[in-house]
Amino acid sequence: MTATQERPSDAIEKEIGRDRRRKEDQRLITGRTRWTDNIVLPGMLHLAMVRSPFAHATITSIETADAKASTNVVDVLTGADFGAELGAIINAWPITPDQVTPAHSPMPADRVAFAGEIVAVVIARTAAEARDAAELVEVEYDELPAALDLKRSAADEVLAHPDLGTNKSALWVFDSAEAGTGGNVDEAIAKARTDGIVIEREYRQQRLIPAFMEPRSVVVDPTGEQYTMWSATQIPHIVRFALAATTGVPESKIRVIAPDVGGGFGGKLQVTPEEWIAWAVGRRLGKPVKYTETRSESLMSAHHGRDQWQKLTLAAEKDGTVTGLKVELLADLGAYVAIVGGGVPVLGAFMFNSIYKFPAYHFAVQTVLTNKAWTDAYRGAGRPEATYAIERLMSELAAELGVDPLEVREKNWIKHEEFPFTTVAGLEYDSGNYEAATAKAKEMFGYDELRAEQMARRASGDTVQLGIGISTFTEMCGLAPSRVLGQLDYGAGGWEHAEVRMLATGTVEVITGASAHGQGHETAFSQIVADRLGVPFESVEVLHGDTQVSHKGLDTYGSRSLVVGGEALVKAADKVVEKAKPIAAHLLEASVDDIEFSQGRFSVRGTDQGLAITDIAGAVFAAHNLPDGVEPSIDSEATYDPVNFNYPHGTHLCAMEVDTETGAVKMRKYVCVDDIGNIVNPLIVSGQVHGGLVQGIAQALWEEAVYDDSGTLVSGSFVDYLLPTAADTISFDIGHTTTPSLTNTLGTKGVGEAGTIASTPAVVNAVVDAVRHLGVDDIQMPCTPERVWKAINGPGSGGSTEGAAMPHFESGGAAGNQEQPGTASTDGAGS
Repeated sequence: MTATQERPSDAIEKEIGRDRRRKEDQRLITGRTRWTDNIVLPGMLHLAMVRSPFAHATITSIETADAKASTNVVDVLTGADFGAELGAIINAWPITPDQVTPAHSPMPADRVAFAGEIVAVVIARTAAEARDAAELVEVEYDELPAALDLKRSAADEVLAHPDLGTNKSALWVFDSAEAGTGGNVDEAIAKARTDGIVIEREYRQQRLIPAFMEPRSVVVDPTGEQYTMWSATQIPHIVRFALAATTGVPESKIRVIAPDVGGGFGGKLQVTPEEWIAWAVGRRLGKPVKYTETRSESLMSAHHGRDQWQKLTLAAEKDGTVTGLKVELLADLGAYVAIVGGGVPVLGAFMFNSIYKFPAYHFAVQTVLTNKAWTDAYRGAGRPEATYAIERLMSELAAELGVDPLEVREKNWIKHEEFPFTTVAGLEYDSGNYEAATAKAKEMFGYDELRAEQMARRASGDTVQLGIGISTFTEMCGLAPSRVLGQLDYGAGGWEHAEVRMLATGTVEVITGASAHGQGHETAFSQIVADRLGVPFESVEVLHGDTQVSHKGLDTYGSRSLVVGGEALVKAADKVVEKAKPIAAHLLEASVDDIEFSQGRFSVRGTDQGLAITDIAGAVFAAHNLPDGVEPSIDSEATYDPVNFNYPHGTHLCAMEVDTETGAVKMRKYVCVDDIGNIVNPLIVSGQVHGGLVQGIAQALWEEAVYDDSGTLVSGSFVDYLLPTAADTISFDIGHTTTPSLTNTLGTKGVGEAGTIASTPAVVNAVVDAVRHLGVDDIQMPCTPERVWKAINGPGSGGSTEGAAMPHFESGGAAGNQEQPGTASTDGAGS
């Protein structure tokens, strides 16, 4: 090869900002996928789980003889058979030092705590034979009273775990006066009662089910030098750590692979009993085993989301300037404290103030144990709950004042020239422009014209009324930095790891600790690295989801893949360039100080001579002519830990038509303008926004996990748990404004959860706005025709204050007085 080459005449087109179709899609849509359930190993056995039909009961006996005698059944095992061999399901976020955490065995031997809990496992030659034999396992139970209603459970009327003596798991409190981030909220409310406005509301966040497309599945192979687990999970690295921590097997002997994963939405951010049972069975029998859940099992026993009662008090001056916000939550944990569990409402604690300049703020959440399926992260994880509450409240404040809801928001939001801005919750928002996003959304929506139509319909007494809903939101995403998570007692860090390998043939291997399950990582990460190294997009291969290939990582959740994982890739790619520079200087017979790198090419300043970075990779592979003391490798890795959270924002506007005679609702128009910083791939962003919108709208209008009085999930199939289809939605109009993040190189912000966070209050605000003149100020979600009709026609029939009263929360002690994030930091969030 020659030492120098002429500069190519055509500049390389930038990848970041291009509408690239996803690399992943070709194999996904043509059936060449490798789902966990597609994996077949020699001699593999199949598992079926025997589950409790009762929400709360003691196990008096389990008769397995008939099942064991069934065709091709290898064994039937119970919790008593395993003992400590099963390990335990962990909680990684004890939110207070005195948190009450029930022991969580993957398969209890003596008592079940929710309907769907596993009491035995059948092992057979085929999955069908295992399921058939599971029907023959006879379990005798003594049914116990079940704690089901959240408010009554908080009062300890019935205990979910009698041995604990209480259902109250943890009380977590943040107070701006005590944290030094604001004033005293009780004083602000008292003053507003005298000479201002006080808005008090109670809202219900119904229980939801993540309902991912691919049911959970796990394969365990114990036959090699390592134990290998394939799992439909979002968190292969965390599963590996938890297995080592709870089963005694060294981490170096465990390999966890998340192959193609068909969606998660937080529902696969979990260490599951099914994984632990498959692991234990495989170890005990020394043979590969597989378990794949049915859809009904998934809906019944995979973790659920949301499920809160929210008591809110907003204080304001008579002109609408907000002066204080008090939030009191009850959060249903279900039967156990899941891996994040009580941390979900804590994440929301920092977002109730949202984009508004509250001078005083108090937040308290009481997490409560019940005899229902455990709850954990679901798309947005705490942020949707907070955004719903504050955006409903701001519209209620506007109604009290008799002004347009956008007017009261603009009066109170952070102006673009005020960034960076430290909020009353202690976070530092680095950038944003709420005015620009709102102005663009209003124009796209035809806001004034729709308001005029609304007034005309009211004046004419039209039976179909028009409502306009607003949601101006922000969110914290990235789930980092690590030091802030440490201050919140989170059990892991917030960093991410990446490697970039330059292969001799001119291609690039990218290894990331983020684990994709539909986000488009392979495409977006290829675009980033292609731009950074100046190589063709097609020459970049992204590897992920295998703890043996990607030895370090913290996986995918919380809109962190791009803003944390992508930044790790940038740093690794930049290290490749820096390692290659002295080699390029040597080959070009120039000083390192004279070497420039641009569009994939090293050149000598002021000349046309240079070498492509792929040429350097080839020279390094041959290692025939390297500088003395330089290793023959330019491969690099980086671990990135952000200095702050990431704060996308946006304005969502929704027009809903409500038939006042039937309660039927119909979406007329939906516009959203999101500011997610610089955009890597607009096509992927559009998909993320559209999908997020549908999930948030579904909470507002259709979805709800419902239990009967005995604790049985009655919405345990898609016949009863209403997921929207394309026929149920409209075409959304999406747009963007751009204020780049100041805390990462790419200037990007998260997008994966934005649509879900913002859309729910926009829709409910629109439905309520359509019938507010009829005396309605709230309709409990989902806003079904029945609930809308009852709200119009019967006082209290569709409101949000059904059931027992909210308990009073006492602050103080170990559970009270939380520091704001960053108080122990000199360069972290909120410092």
